[in-house]
Amino acid sequence: MEYGIQMYSLRDLTPKDMEGALRTVAALGYKYVEYAGFFDNTAAQIAGWMDRFGLKVSGTHTNWKELTEENFAATVAYHKEIGNKNIIIPGADLSTKQKLDDFIDFVNATQPKLAAEGISLGFHNHSREFMLSDYGQYMHEEMQKRTNLAFEIDTYWAYVAGRDPLEILEQLKDRVHVIHIKDGTADGKGYALGEGTAPVAAVRKKAIELGMMMVVESEGLQPTGPDEVGRCMQYLRRLDREG
Repeated sequence: MEYGIQMYSLRDLTPKDMEGALRTVAALGYKYVEYAGFFDNTAAQIAGWMDRFGLKVSGTHTNWKELTEENFAATVAYHKEIGNKNIIIPGADLSTKQKLDDFIDFVNATQPKLAAEGISLGFHNHSREFMLSDYGQYMHEEMQKRTNLAFEIDTYWAYVAGRDPLEILEQLKDRVHVIHIKDGTADGKGYALGEGTAPVAAVRKKAIELGMMMVVESEGLQPTGPDEVGRCMQYLRRLDREG
């Protein structure tokens, strides 16, 4: 199996040494990279490092404000230069019905513009989007009904919300091409894969069944980001061997 890594997992390294972070994840066996910021590195630098270390970009976490009219052209140009075809909004303030409605209007206007450039637009959930909001709506359900967004399901945050991530993957399988495979406890504390209580092995099996790319995200930095994502890969390789 080939796995991706969300570079937020190495946020103790990426702001000061993106090249070293990419070298590290490649040495650990990760094949795909999902970025969470570029930290003033040029697109040419990012593309060159990925080529040197045998990595491919699977997507980026990109703030929706980088897709507003004044930023759109520069954002698209950067992502094209690094070979990225999947821009994923990592979350948004949807705390009121008006904010949710405005966000839905924004993505519905932006998605066709990105599609014309050969780039898909997705959304990454936390737990709150799967929980009943203060205004009486489930944010994720509203986005499912009222947009054509692709969904990057963070299976751990769905678990924290009290939902079955396997059921969500099955329900949304036609709109999910990549997931976050992640572990932690039900109270929201993250751990390396295999060290928490989330149904990681079952999620992996379901993702393979449905043909979904798996991107590891591990947020604990215990004792460092590279150490933690190294343990994640060791766990996944054990599951690979077990079949």
